[in-house]
Amino acid sequence: MLSLRVLEQILASIPNRTIGVLGDLFLDRYLDLDASLTEPSIETGLDAYQVVGVRSLPGAAGTVINNLVALGVGRVVPITMIGADGEGFELRQALERMPAVVLSNIATTLERRTPTYTKPMLNSTGESPRELNRLDIKNRQPLPRDVETKILEMLSSTWPALDALLVLDQVSEPECGVVTARVRGRLADLAAARPDKIVIVDSRERIGLFRNAILKPNERECLRGSDATNLRDAIMRLFDLSGRAVVCTRGALGMLVASNTQSEPMDVPGYPVKGAIDTVGAGDSSSAALACALASGASLLEAAAFGNLIASITIQQIGTTGTASPEQVRKRWREL
Repeated sequence: MLSLRVLEQILASIPNRTIGVLGDLFLDRYLDLDASLTEPSIETGLDAYQVVGVRSLPGAAGTVINNLVALGVGRVVPITMIGADGEGFELRQALERMPAVVLSNIATTLERRTPTYTKPMLNSTGESPRELNRLDIKNRQPLPRDVETKILEMLSSTWPALDALLVLDQVSEPECGVVTARVRGRLADLAAARPDKIVIVDSRERIGLFRNAILKPNERECLRGSDATNLRDAIMRLFDLSGRAVVCTRGALGMLVASNTQSEPMDVPGYPVKGAIDTVGAGDSSSAALACALASGASLLEAAAFGNLIASITIQQIGTTGTASPEQVRKRWREL
């Protein structure tokens, strides 16, 4: 489904694209621990792990941003909110290291914390790094009205300049992330007025509530969002609700795609991978790839195949949320 000609067409077009990312930015803070330096705490007698390195990376919607930048997108436009706190400062620092990222639509507020996943990684000689219990900072109160209004304003003002918009609704608690019911409504209205605009939605809990967008659930999200028990029936039900295509990710099996050009979902096979894998962030990397391919003129099936190709690269990067550069994409293609 993905020829070398189409692959090169996509890679050549990506630097000329402007892609928006609407969703919650998390800070992924990796703490590298050296097991050989562990010492008992005098106060508690518990192990005191020794941090020898700190890696601060954009997470959640930031994982998609990382992938868009790695693929070479010319302008990446986050539309989001972070807290006026130390974690927010670290997150901005990480984003500032990526010249393609436009920071003007990242609102800062004193009313919220910057969501943060702190991931202690224990390194022992001769063993792969082992992630210990994660420490999470999340917002569990509804998004303040003034912050929500600011998100709506930024969405409307950036919309005309975007070649594609990725929507990442990853906060499970209703109305506690930046993609609220009001934001969903504004998005549906904007997309209805511009049916040619590429809008791709990934939502952990609410995929069935989005309209006029390409929906990209995994199998669990697809079944939950449609109230169906059969996956193919679920995909077609979501397709009827969305008014656009549905791209359901299935891990090693690839994707099932439904659109108005076919009567039932079509399989887009995954690419074989050997050795150890880490699937964290695979969905985000395939979302970024899907947006890049569609914005570059690929068909939906070609874009899905490109998404599978990118995911086959990122899952081989252990202990981090992987990305894929154009050079890595070409290398993987040659291997296949």
